[in-house]
Amino acid sequence: MAWFKKKADPISDRTRALNQEIADLEAQIKRLGAGLANDSAQPRWRSTVVPQGVLGNQSIPSPRGVEETPATAATAANEPIFEPVDQDLLKANPEKAATPEHFNELGVRKYDLPALVRRLRSHFRGPSTTNPKLVSYLAAGGIQGLRPMRYEKRVARNRFIALALFLFLTLLGCLAVFIHGR
Repeated sequence: MAWFKKKADPISDRTRALNQEIADLEAQIKRLGAGLANDSAQPRWRSTVVPQGVLGNQSIPSPRGVEETPATAATAANEPIFEPVDQDLLKANPEKAATPEHFNELGVRKYDLPALVRRLRSHFRGPSTTNPKLVSYLAAGGIQGLRPMRYEKRVARNRFIALALFLFLTLLGCLAVFIHGR
């Protein structure tokens, strides 16, 4: 019988598997880094007479064995890399729009009560979940080995009630001792 065997926790099993995978990847990175260090140990040809990238059509052997012309190597190294930015998202946010109706005749921003209420409500509500399916699993107890959220809430509520009752009785006892001493 399996009375004294601990139940397998799926979360800790997955954590152990991920840690092993991370260790394997780190070992692979070290192995590849050592190979790259050996390749870059060869001296590179560089002229101090002529500025780099102005050598004409001569080809320079790179550490990887690929022939590059200095002009293409210099332009590829100096060219900036731009990431695409979705301008529609920046323009679509109506909260950030500042129209003349938002300002009075002196140029001071008007008091906007509905916007204040929306901001306070969103501040106290907190951020929305990035994975609602996981939240529903946790709330319903769908993952084996984890207690449902309703059970955890009940335990926390009972602890709070017990602590409040204990503090009340302690305060009542102190008050009784103080009054009895007079």
